[in-house]
Parts: sequence; structure tokens; C-alpha cells
Amino acid sequence: MAISETTLRDVMLMLIEQQNAAGGLLGQELVPVVVDGASDWPTFAERTRELLTVDEVDVIFCCWTSTSRKAILPVVEELGGIVFYPVQYEGEESSLNVFYTGAAPNQQAIPAVDYFIEELGVESFALLGTDYVYPRTTNRILEQYLLDAGIPQENIFVNYTPFGHSDWSSIVSDVVALGATGEQVGVISTINGDANVGFYNELIAQGVTADDIPVVAFSVGEEELSGLDTEPLVGHLAAWNYFMSADTPENEAFIAAWHEFTGDDTRVTNDPMEAHYIGFQMWVAAVEAAGTTEPDAVRAAMYGLQVPNLTGGMAEMLPNHHLTKPVLIGEIRADGQFDIVSQTDPVPGDAWTDFLEDSAVLVSDWPGLGCGMYNTETETCVQLQSNY
Repeated sequence: MAISETTLRDVMLMLIEQQNAAGGLLGQELVPVVVDGASDWPTFAERTRELLTVDEVDVIFCCWTSTSRKAILPVVEELGGIVFYPVQYEGEESSLNVFYTGAAPNQQAIPAVDYFIEELGVESFALLGTDYVYPRTTNRILEQYLLDAGIPQENIFVNYTPFGHSDWSSIVSDVVALGATGEQVGVISTINGDANVGFYNELIAQGVTADDIPVVAFSVGEEELSGLDTEPLVGHLAAWNYFMSADTPENEAFIAAWHEFTGDDTRVTNDPMEAHYIGFQMWVAAVEAAGTTEPDAVRAAMYGLQVPNLTGGMAEMLPNHHLTKPVLIGEIRADGQFDIVSQTDPVPGDAWTDFLEDSAVLVSDWPGLGCGMYNTETETCVQLQSNY
């Protein structure tokens, strides 16, 4: 996962440097402690325990995959730490100890499917994902959503591949075959990490363009495209809550600071970087309001906080530990950037989807109900700790 996670590390170091240049926090200099999870989930848990017990950090900004997040959850909940998780995820979780600054399914996946159906006339869907919890749960939600929308089961193709998968020839052929009877086919991609390179290269090899079979990706942004020949990918899509091409003063300043920090004007920005930018601003504001870095006090100060995002609006932290976020659909350009073709008003993140029967009755409200998994039918808190 180094292709994606390295940038998250670097942007956090930049934000810490900026905060220290502005006087630090509560009169103290912020000290970053960087550890490597080595794309190994038990290692993530071990490093998290060390961060909280040996290094005694005040906050953790962490992780790309849901598997790594779930690996550290038992440790964080046991030791009472605070984590900011910056990447889109599958929902179906609301931990007291995690603030989810990436998108929930209703802030990315569901709007992307709506765009495919309403704007592109897609009738058959290939749900392609890496074999771990985020793609499997997201696609379970999307499959039910598609069925509810009237898409026949036989028009839904689901396939999972391991991390780092490289041989996409037969899978892309299966996707092409999905449209053999004339239906417009679209790909919903939850493929993660380096496997995206092989997938897009196979599309090119088989001559599949965005006009033939559009792909909308949930884990491909500017960073992932920087290593690809994007000319043949023009017109394929990604759904995020931020693109580097957003034309706002806030984004212009952020990009300029990033290029100055890295010393490289070719370094791109992406959605999870904006999520870290928002999360860091919120943590700083909450610490200043609480007058301490003590987790319970900081958590209490987080609810209702509003800070600027980079697309021209405000992000608000909700009682379910999710943000309000605009949904953006972008088309890949030849230069590896995105043309924003659709942008919504801020959408409140939903921890529990309305499209799965067991989840539809659940809500999360930590300050009001003291529960992240509250059953509205039985009016009881199902559990206080997360499902790991």
C-alpha cells in the first residue's frame, strides 16, 4: 500500500510543520512519530500499541485500508486513543475512538451508481474489488441498492482479487462479455493499491475505452494515476469528495504549500490528503477549545466543529463521528488530473446504510445516546465496542 500511504505520511508532516511554524499547540511544539505498518495487518496493531504505550502519542492519523483500521481498533478502544481515518470506507462501523474523515458509502458509492444510471444509462454492472472488507461490504450494499433500483441479478457481475493482483486478462474479458446482448456496461471499481495499474493496462490492451465501458473508481486518484499513461484512460471516472483540480483559493494555497514542502512541483494532491487536512484542523481546534490533549475532552469538543474544506465549503463533525462532505465525480484527463463533472452540496456521512436490512434500523449518536450502534426499533444500544 506504499503507493497510497506515503503521501498521507508526507502531508501530515507538512501540516505539523505548518502548525509548529504558527506557534505550536497549547504552547508546545508538535512532535511527529512515524511508524510503518509494512502492509501487514498484525504489524499495524503492534505499532499502534507501541504508539499509545511507549511513545504516548496524543492522537493517531492513520491507515489506508479498512483491514488496517480494523486491526488497530481493539488496541485503540482498549487504550482509549483517538484515531483520524482519512480514506473512504464501507461504513457499518462507528467507534467512540475513531473519527471517520473519509467518505461513507452514501458519500461516494451510492452517488456514483446514481450517476452511472441517470447520466450514462448503465444497465449492467461489474463490481470489481480487492478481496478485503471494504470492497466486500461496499459491494454488498451496492448489489442490494442495484436490485432495489430494478437492475436484474443477472446484470450484476461481482469479482474479487488479492492485493497486488496483476493478471486481469480473463476478468476484463468477462466484463466485456457482460454487454454481449447490447446492454450498456459499467464498472464500479473498489480495486485498491498497485493492482489498479494492471487493471487499467489490461483495459488498454483489450481496447476498452470509456465510451465502451466506463469505469468509476473509488480508490484511484491523482497519486495512483501519476504512474500510468492516462491518454487511453480519458473519460473514465472517479468518485471522491475532493480533486486537485478544484478551483478555490483554499485549494490553490494548499497545493502551493505542498509543492513548497516537497520541493517538487509535480507532486499531486488527492482526496485522502484533504481528509487529513480537515481532520488535523479539527483536532487542533478541539485541543485549543478543550485546553488539553486528553482524549475525552478533545472528543467532546469535536462535535459540531466546522472547518473549511478545500472545495469551497465547510466540513462539520457529526455526532456519529462522520463529516459532511460534497460528492464529486471526475473524468480522467490526459494529464492525469480530473475534470469535475458533478458536485453536490455537503452530504452528511451515514455510519449505517439504509440499504441493508440489519443496518437500516441502526444509528450512531455518541454525545446524545452514548452509543455508536443504537437500534431504533428496540431503543437499545446493541454494543459499545466495534465489530472487528
